[in-house]
Amino acid sequence: MTIVALEKVTLFGSRREEDTLLTGLQQLGIMHLVTLRESPGEEAAPAAPAHTRRALQYLLDCPVRRHQVPEDPDFDLATTVERVLENQRRSRELEDSREFVQRRLDDLAPWGDFRLPPEDALAGYRLWFYEVPNYRRHQLGTLTLPWQEVHRDNRNSYVAVIAREEPPPEALPVPRTHTGSIPRSQLRERLQRLAVRLDELAAEREALTRWIHLIHRQLFRAEDDADLARAHHCTLDDDALFAVQGWVPIRDRAAVHDFAAARDLAVLVEPADADSRPPTLLDNDEATAGGEEVVHFYQLPGYRSWDPSRVIFFSFAVFFAMILADAGYAAVLGGIVLAAAPRLGASRRGRRLRNLGLALATTAGVYGVLAGSYFGWQPPPGSLPGVLRVLDTGDFGQMMTLSVGVGLAHLVLANAIVAWRRRGHTAALAPVGWIAALLAGAALYLGLPGAGIVLAAGLAAVAVFSDTRPIHNAGDLLRRAAGGLLGLARVTNAFGDVLSYLRLFALGLASASLAVTFNQLAADAAAAYPGLGVLLEVLILAAGHALNFALAVLSGVVHGLRLNVIEFYNWGISDEGYPFRPFARTEKTLWNN
Repeated sequence: MTIVALEKVTLFGSRREEDTLLTGLQQLGIMHLVTLRESPGEEAAPAAPAHTRRALQYLLDCPVRRHQVPEDPDFDLATTVERVLENQRRSRELEDSREFVQRRLDDLAPWGDFRLPPEDALAGYRLWFYEVPNYRRHQLGTLTLPWQEVHRDNRNSYVAVIAREEPPPEALPVPRTHTGSIPRSQLRERLQRLAVRLDELAAEREALTRWIHLIHRQLFRAEDDADLARAHHCTLDDDALFAVQGWVPIRDRAAVHDFAAARDLAVLVEPADADSRPPTLLDNDEATAGGEEVVHFYQLPGYRSWDPSRVIFFSFAVFFAMILADAGYAAVLGGIVLAAAPRLGASRRGRRLRNLGLALATTAGVYGVLAGSYFGWQPPPGSLPGVLRVLDTGDFGQMMTLSVGVGLAHLVLANAIVAWRRRGHTAALAPVGWIAALLAGAALYLGLPGAGIVLAAGLAAVAVFSDTRPIHNAGDLLRRAAGGLLGLARVTNAFGDVLSYLRLFALGLASASLAVTFNQLAADAAAAYPGLGVLLEVLILAAGHALNFALAVLSGVVHGLRLNVIEFYNWGISDEGYPFRPFARTEKTLWNN
């Protein structure tokens, strides 16, 4: 749970060997390049054409894949991509056509399979078709034109009217229906031909999947070439020499020196000074690195800040558990994660998310047991699950106290970490003051003696040490006083942030209440309809709990992350950084990515 220490490295070499040296540096893959030019110069080519990525994704989405071809000297990327995209285009067109034909068949079903007579067969008369709602059928009694009902169902009467011209709108209660001139028999034949053609395209797509490996490899190669071209635009050149600069982890210093010594390069190593702004590289153990993925997704801390990944990992698990609030749902979530584990284990990010998912399911399971909720069912008091139940989600006072207490602990932890990082400086007393104020505020609510004094002392520390600039004149004193007042203005933020954690109670209560409600509805249905009621009970339980599970998981993810990346970040992280992106080759096989 650290931000990796970096140093600035500048390499100097012969201009004639620039291409070779940059290629070697790319293979080394440990430097985040920094441009040495005042203007970046000519923009490098895009990493890969968008249509190539679309073609690859289309093949990856194919449900059945062929054996991969590792090498083929006759493979042509442009031709293959063109074939794939043409297959995609034709498949979409035929899918649209099939949907249209099927819709026409459904629309014409009440009219039967008929063919319109030629225009001269009825002496200039034509057929006009109307779908008249049954409750308005009586209005046809005033129609003077000849008409005939050809079909009726529980909603509409299907009427054919004979007239030379389309009857005026006021003659019938509804606008006419456009049936078209193609009979249903021909539409069925067309639908069959479309199905055959779609099967052929699906087989062609499946055959094209044999090239996924080669397309993927050449796509990476194109990205590597584009990165290399961009690296050339970051160097500083003259007639004889070139220089390339970037940030390198201190732990990789030996690798840089070995690289330079093997190629007769001059090396200049500079520490990160106060005026520099290095990128942020996080380093976490894989077991809890799922929190790092959350940090990358939302906001990276600055280089001189601290890594909140592990705190977010565990606090997210706790918040998610309090919102899910059911051991049965936690077991279902755990089963889903375990079922997806082999696929998630194929990539580093997938393994991290798998570990995060297992942590969420485990924590939610423990909390569900403590809350005594198993798909909304509560165990009897004398049973083992009943003995393990120590929380009552229906006890508003208990659950609100728990939620606020968790929120206080979360915000106190954020301020404690900030104070620790500022240790040895008077600025550390401001977060210490907030810790005292937060705890004293809770104690004051509980009526504990002496809480008011601690609250006043904490806010005084906030006012005095929120701005720690030296005082040399009256202007400095005024600015420092203004900074203290601005610090005190966060009192309302602190109050609102603590209350924001009440969402844990509210969402957990909603999840538990819905589970109990669906159980009661199912039991009532079973009792009201003997025999059939059992089927209704099963359907209500399955549909109700599936819906409640989906809502609870969604709420747990959204609000569990929100409390971390808004409330916690608001107190613990003040500097935003940008990611460390090593200049490295990405060419690899799809299966190792």
